[in-house]
Amino acid sequence: MNRTYRFTYLFDPLCGWCYAAAPALERIAERHGDSLRLMPTGLFTELRPVATIADHARANDDRIQELTGQPFTSAYHQGVMRAPGGLFSSLPLTRALVALGLIDPALEPRFLHEAQTARYVEGRDTSRPEIVAGVAHSVAQAAGLQINEGDLLDRLTEDQHLAAETDSRILEGRKMMEMLGLRGIPQLVVTDGGGTRTVDSQTLYAGGDAVLRAFGAAA
Repeated sequence: MNRTYRFTYLFDPLCGWCYAAAPALERIAERHGDSLRLMPTGLFTELRPVATIADHARANDDRIQELTGQPFTSAYHQGVMRAPGGLFSSLPLTRALVALGLIDPALEPRFLHEAQTARYVEGRDTSRPEIVAGVAHSVAQAAGLQINEGDLLDRLTEDQHLAAETDSRILEGRKMMEMLGLRGIPQLVVTDGGGTRTVDSQTLYAGGDAVLRAFGAAA
């Protein structure tokens, strides 16, 4: 008998270890996108100077690349994390993800993938709203949607309804983590007829097929 699965992914768009889990998320979105919900937790939404976390991030990035093969380029290390006066906040990314999700939830994992590529591979500073608006605009265009990039930028910085929707999603994600006793992200929560459980990090970083096999879902 076939089971019906529901996947909830708890993450932050600027979480390096969430980038480590990106291949798994991409596979789940490809095979079970209708059953996948992205739930941002707001871990890095508070604005801070990027210099305060650059060394810690570099150590994590090196571990992630060694463990998973996910690339971190010199354009990212030097152009983003060592940028003079650079700032660090996932709030623009989180708002953009929510904005696209209000149009079509399937756009959310696509946007997250493109945003991670823009930052870690292309070296674009995705803490800046204008960069985020450009990435979101490209994702929308690829989906056949006509969205004005300038209007989208205004929404990311000025739209109080979008700000409230984003805060609501973050609160929901945090409540889920508290309810399940979870610490740290990323977390993949799987629910089916047998109940709710989480995927261990070793399996999550091994890729989507490993995750799906762990729960008997179609790979």
